[in-house]
Amino acid sequence: MAELHVELVAADRKVWSGEATRVVARTSSGDIGIMAGHQPLLGVLESGPVTIRTTGESGEGTVVAAVHGGFISFAENKLSLLAEIAELSDEVDVDRAERALERAKSDDDAHAERRAEVRLAAASHAR
Repeated sequence: MAELHVELVAADRKVWSGEATRVVARTSSGDIGIMAGHQPLLGVLESGPVTIRTTGESGEGTVVAAVHGGFISFAENKLSLLAEIAELSDEVDVDRAERALERAKSDDDAHAERRAEVRLAAASHAR
């Protein structure tokens, strides 16, 4: 299967880099799947999980990250996800995210509630 090179970068660090067969991300236009050979694109990332089907020496796998805002760019089989905030599923502190979700619900803060839900959804993939 054809591969593409993926760079997931947050404002403060490189989160993940490697080869993949498919990436699914949420954009302002809806969820999008990118595979090798996809037409060039530039889009706005929305809060949501990013799922990366990886390839490499250890075989196929899946990397899931909670991403909040930023941009997605694809050209010449190189995908860049430039996020305001991003954390891998195994980095999510589930207890903290659950507390943040409860606080957001009690404060009626839809934006904070969505961030907490995305973090918890990503964390569920690490278990």
